Amino acid sequence: VSDLRPSALPGSFDVSRSMFDLRSPPHRFMKRYDSFSSVPSSTSSRKDSQGSNRSLDTITLSGDERDFGRLNVKLCYVSSVEQIWITVLHCKDLSWPSSCGENPRIYVKGILTLPKPVQFKSSAKEGCNDIEFMETFVFAIKLQSLQAVRLVFKIQTQTPRKKTIGECSLALRELSSEESSHWLDISPPSK
Repeated sequence: VSDLRPSALPGSFDVSRSMFDLRSPPHRFMKRYDSFSSVPSSTSSRKDSQGSNRSLDTITLSGDERDFGRLNVKLCYVSSVEQIWITVLHCKDLSWPSSCGENPRIYVKGILTLPKPVQFKSSAKEGCNDIEFMETFVFAIKLQSLQAVRLVFKIQTQTPRKKTIGECSLALRELSSEESSHWLDISPPSK
Protein backbone atom coordinates (compact mmCIF):
# COMPACT_ATOMS: atom_id res chain seq x y z
CA VAL A 1 0.00 0.00 0.00
CA SER A 2 1.43 3.38 -0.95
CA ASP A 3 1.59 6.35 1.42
CA LEU A 4 -0.70 8.93 -0.17
CA ARG A 5 -0.33 11.66 2.46
CA PRO A 6 0.84 15.06 1.15
CA SER A 7 4.37 14.37 2.37
CA ALA A 8 4.73 11.55 -0.18
CA LEU A 9 5.96 12.71 -3.57
CA PRO A 10 3.65 11.75 -6.48
CA GLY A 11 6.55 10.22 -8.37
CA SER A 12 7.95 8.25 -5.43
CA PHE A 13 9.40 4.82 -6.07
CA ASP A 14 6.74 2.94 -4.07
CA VAL A 15 3.89 4.49 -6.05
CA SER A 16 5.42 3.85 -9.47
CA ARG A 17 6.38 0.30 -8.54
CA SER A 18 2.89 -0.60 -7.30
CA MET A 19 1.24 0.95 -10.36
CA PHE A 20 3.18 -1.12 -12.87
CA ASP A 21 3.87 -4.36 -11.02
CA LEU A 22 1.90 -6.90 -13.09
CA ARG A 23 3.01 -9.85 -11.02
CA SER A 24 0.67 -9.14 -8.15
CA PRO A 25 -2.73 -10.55 -9.13
CA PRO A 26 -5.93 -8.84 -8.83
CA HIS A 27 -5.20 -5.17 -8.98
CA ARG A 28 -8.20 -4.27 -6.86
CA PHE A 29 -5.75 -3.39 -4.06
CA MET A 30 -3.73 -1.12 -6.33
CA LYS A 31 -4.24 2.65 -6.23
CA ARG A 32 -5.37 4.05 -9.59
CA TYR A 33 -4.58 7.65 -10.50
CA ASP A 34 -6.45 10.11 -12.69
CA SER A 35 -4.36 11.26 -15.63
CA PHE A 36 -4.63 14.93 -14.59
CA SER A 37 -3.35 14.65 -11.02
CA SER A 38 -2.00 12.30 -8.41
CA VAL A 39 -5.34 12.15 -6.63
CA PRO A 40 -6.66 8.58 -6.29
CA SER A 41 -9.51 8.15 -8.76
CA SER A 42 -11.72 6.65 -6.05
CA THR A 43 -12.20 10.20 -4.78
CA SER A 44 -13.74 11.20 -8.13
CA SER A 45 -16.99 9.46 -7.24
CA ARG A 46 -17.71 11.78 -4.32
CA LYS A 47 -20.64 14.16 -4.65
CA ASP A 48 -20.17 17.09 -7.02
CA SER A 49 -21.26 20.68 -6.31
CA GLN A 50 -24.90 19.93 -7.16
CA GLY A 51 -24.93 17.02 -4.69
CA SER A 52 -25.10 14.47 -7.48
CA ASN A 53 -23.41 11.12 -6.92
CA ARG A 54 -22.24 10.85 -10.53
CA SER A 55 -18.54 10.13 -10.78
CA LEU A 56 -16.33 12.74 -12.41
CA ASP A 57 -15.62 10.15 -15.10
CA THR A 58 -19.10 10.63 -16.55
CA ILE A 59 -18.69 14.39 -16.93
CA THR A 60 -15.25 14.57 -18.54
CA LEU A 61 -15.42 15.71 -22.14
CA SER A 62 -13.25 12.94 -23.51
CA GLY A 63 -14.91 10.10 -21.61
CA ASP A 64 -11.48 8.44 -21.46
CA GLU A 65 -11.37 8.38 -17.66
CA ARG A 66 -14.21 5.86 -17.31
CA ASP A 67 -13.31 2.33 -16.19
CA PHE A 68 -13.80 -0.18 -18.97
CA GLY A 69 -12.73 -3.22 -16.96
CA ARG A 70 -9.65 -5.47 -16.91
CA LEU A 71 -8.48 -8.43 -18.97
CA ASN A 72 -6.55 -11.30 -17.39
CA VAL A 73 -4.14 -13.21 -19.65
CA LYS A 74 -1.27 -15.66 -19.16
CA LEU A 75 1.80 -15.87 -21.39
CA CYS A 76 4.51 -18.48 -21.78
CA TYR A 77 7.25 -19.12 -24.35
CA VAL A 78 8.35 -22.73 -24.92
CA SER A 79 11.84 -22.27 -26.37
CA SER A 80 12.41 -25.96 -27.21
CA VAL A 81 9.68 -25.77 -29.88
CA GLU A 82 9.77 -21.95 -30.37
CA GLN A 83 6.10 -21.49 -29.44
CA ILE A 84 4.26 -18.70 -27.66
CA TRP A 85 1.29 -19.81 -25.55
CA ILE A 86 -1.34 -17.12 -24.94
CA THR A 87 -4.20 -17.90 -22.56
CA VAL A 88 -7.15 -15.50 -22.41
CA LEU A 89 -8.62 -16.11 -18.95
CA HIS A 90 -11.36 -13.57 -18.31
CA CYS A 91 -12.65 -10.00 -18.43
CA LYS A 92 -13.59 -8.41 -15.09
CA ASP A 93 -15.76 -5.34 -14.43
CA LEU A 94 -16.40 -5.06 -18.17
CA SER A 95 -18.62 -2.22 -19.37
CA TRP A 96 -19.94 -1.44 -22.84
CA PRO A 97 -22.00 1.33 -24.48
CA SER A 98 -25.78 1.11 -24.13
CA SER A 99 -25.98 1.03 -27.95
CA CYS A 100 -24.68 -2.57 -27.76
CA GLY A 101 -27.76 -3.73 -25.83
CA GLU A 102 -28.07 -5.36 -22.43
CA ASN A 103 -26.25 -8.64 -23.07
CA PRO A 104 -24.25 -8.47 -26.31
CA ARG A 105 -22.14 -11.42 -27.43
CA ILE A 106 -18.54 -10.49 -26.59
CA TYR A 107 -15.22 -11.95 -27.72
CA VAL A 108 -11.53 -11.07 -27.47
CA LYS A 109 -9.48 -10.54 -30.62
CA GLY A 110 -5.71 -10.77 -30.21
CA ILE A 111 -3.05 -9.36 -32.54
CA LEU A 112 0.70 -9.97 -32.45
CA THR A 113 2.05 -6.81 -34.15
CA LEU A 114 4.67 -8.54 -36.30
CA PRO A 115 5.45 -7.16 -39.81
CA LYS A 116 2.84 -9.68 -40.97
CA PRO A 117 0.38 -9.49 -38.02
CA VAL A 118 -0.80 -12.72 -36.41
CA GLN A 119 -4.46 -12.56 -35.35
CA PHE A 120 -6.68 -14.83 -33.27
CA LYS A 121 -10.00 -14.56 -31.48
CA SER A 122 -11.82 -16.26 -28.64
CA SER A 123 -15.28 -17.72 -28.86
CA ALA A 124 -18.12 -15.26 -28.19
CA LYS A 125 -19.72 -15.23 -24.73
CA GLU A 126 -22.81 -13.52 -23.39
CA GLY A 127 -21.91 -10.10 -22.03
CA CYS A 128 -21.79 -9.78 -18.24
CA ASN A 129 -19.64 -8.18 -15.55
CA ASP A 130 -17.21 -11.11 -15.38
CA ILE A 131 -16.77 -13.19 -18.56
CA GLU A 132 -14.68 -16.37 -18.43
CA PHE A 133 -12.94 -17.38 -21.67
CA MET A 134 -10.26 -19.87 -20.55
CA GLU A 135 -8.89 -20.32 -24.09
CA THR A 136 -5.26 -20.93 -25.10
CA PHE A 137 -3.71 -19.98 -28.45
CA VAL A 138 -0.35 -21.37 -29.59
CA PHE A 139 1.86 -19.93 -32.34
CA ALA A 140 5.30 -21.04 -33.58
CA ILE A 141 7.34 -17.81 -33.73
CA LYS A 142 11.00 -17.16 -32.92
CA LEU A 143 11.59 -15.44 -29.58
CA GLN A 144 13.75 -12.70 -31.15
CA SER A 145 10.82 -11.70 -33.40
CA LEU A 146 8.40 -11.54 -30.47
CA GLN A 147 10.55 -9.45 -28.14
CA ALA A 148 10.25 -6.40 -30.41
CA VAL A 149 6.44 -6.47 -30.76
CA ARG A 150 3.29 -5.87 -28.72
CA LEU A 151 0.37 -8.16 -28.06
CA VAL A 152 -2.82 -6.16 -28.59
CA PHE A 153 -6.25 -7.29 -27.37
CA LYS A 154 -9.48 -5.82 -28.71
CA ILE A 155 -12.69 -6.50 -26.79
CA GLN A 156 -15.41 -6.73 -29.44
CA THR A 157 -19.15 -7.29 -29.64
CA GLN A 158 -20.55 -9.79 -32.11
CA THR A 159 -24.17 -8.70 -31.70
CA PRO A 160 -26.11 -6.60 -32.56
CA ARG A 161 -23.17 -5.73 -34.84
CA LYS A 162 -19.40 -6.08 -34.77
CA LYS A 163 -17.91 -3.25 -32.72
CA THR A 164 -14.72 -2.72 -30.70
CA ILE A 165 -15.71 -1.61 -27.18
CA GLY A 166 -12.23 -1.53 -25.63
CA GLU A 167 -8.60 -2.50 -26.05
CA CYS A 168 -5.39 -3.15 -24.14
CA SER A 169 -1.87 -4.31 -24.95
CA LEU A 170 1.44 -5.37 -23.50
CA ALA A 171 5.03 -5.56 -24.72
CA LEU A 172 6.61 -9.00 -25.06
CA ARG A 173 10.17 -7.92 -24.14
CA GLU A 174 10.30 -10.12 -21.04
CA LEU A 175 8.67 -13.23 -22.45
CA SER A 176 10.08 -16.39 -20.82
CA SER A 177 9.47 -20.08 -20.29
CA GLU A 178 7.98 -19.25 -16.90
CA GLU A 179 4.26 -18.62 -17.27
CA SER A 180 3.35 -15.04 -16.34
CA SER A 181 -0.09 -13.68 -15.46
CA HIS A 182 -1.09 -10.14 -16.46
CA TRP A 183 -4.03 -7.91 -15.52
CA LEU A 184 -4.48 -5.34 -18.29
CA ASP A 185 -6.64 -2.22 -17.94
CA ILE A 186 -9.06 -1.97 -20.85
CA SER A 187 -9.13 1.47 -22.51
CA PRO A 188 -11.61 3.00 -24.93
CA PRO A 189 -10.86 1.96 -28.53
CA SER A 190 -8.41 4.24 -30.32
CA LYS A 191 -10.01 6.51 -32.89
